[in-house]
Amino acid sequence: MNLTHNKPTTSRGKWIAMILSFALLGSITAMSGPVQTKAFAEENNAAAEQVLDSTELGSDSEAATVESLSAASSDLNSPAVAAAASSHDANFSPDTLQFLKTNTGLDGEQWDNIMMLVNKPEQDDLNWTKYYGYCEDIKDNRGYTIGIFGATTGGSNDTGPDGPALFKEYDRIKGASNPTVEGGLKRIGVNGKMSGSILKITDSNSVFVKKINGLQNDAAWREAMWRTFYNVYIKYSVDQAKKRGFTSALIIGSFVDTALNQGADGDSGSLEGILSRSGSSKDEKTFMTKFYAERTKIVDTNDYNQPPNGKNRVKQWSTLLSLGETDLKDADAAVKKVTNWTMK
Repeated sequence: MNLTHNKPTTSRGKWIAMILSFALLGSITAMSGPVQTKAFAEENNAAAEQVLDSTELGSDSEAATVESLSAASSDLNSPAVAAAASSHDANFSPDTLQFLKTNTGLDGEQWDNIMMLVNKPEQDDLNWTKYYGYCEDIKDNRGYTIGIFGATTGGSNDTGPDGPALFKEYDRIKGASNPTVEGGLKRIGVNGKMSGSILKITDSNSVFVKKINGLQNDAAWREAMWRTFYNVYIKYSVDQAKKRGFTSALIIGSFVDTALNQGADGDSGSLEGILSRSGSSKDEKTFMTKFYAERTKIVDTNDYNQPPNGKNRVKQWSTLLSLGETDLKDADAAVKKVTNWTMK
């Protein structure tokens, strides 16, 4: 806002300017909440102080000042702000939104940002909602990879796959009183059976992939996807964060990304293993800096990721930490910035 002019200042003008400036500051404070977590919060405060310290308002500029203050207030309450929030929520069903809010404490905007950060290294695409019906054998010895969190049917590199739980959950949601993996497969029209912990699909690759592709807009499949995602990875990640006194979206998202990519618990490369080497600091930044360093050491090994995609995957989260974007709110520009890297 340009507060300079060429006319002498009047005492009445100063008094009105001071009142209006305090009103603007109060309005901004009320809407932003008691704590600003963004890295640019200090800049906003500095700008507000500059307005409060100004003594150059005069009577002839009062009308222009009122107009400018009204415009600022209007911008903060504009339909664009509400539309931005609702656009994030639109990527979830109402039931899923409520489920995630209740069980993780995070809202649609925060989960949408988490999913974009997850999907960049998984699919090289921020539009993660296109992948409910995704299915492919990516030749990583984990069987078929399915859906928005990469559920697998299992193989030599994955002897505890999550795909079976997904099909069983689908059977449950579709009404089975005693849900089974085979029941879920039958509902989809797929032939397969469990061989130990591994799900063996007996249909041809083309048939199985086409059947899963066809579930893209199936509401029950989407719900089964999120419930399985939560049961296998999200719940463990949230519990581990809370156990250490952390509740921010960035930490929960970082843990979820690690769990689905490298396993929630078990060996040294899993989320559990990395956490065991990340220290015990109660300071969020200190703990996560160590966590990211430990994950970076192994993220491109064991077919977790193709180098250097794994390191760039971790860097997305560590950069957001350095930017102060721990709540993943109003973070659209920051998310786009940190995901702007080339997959190899």
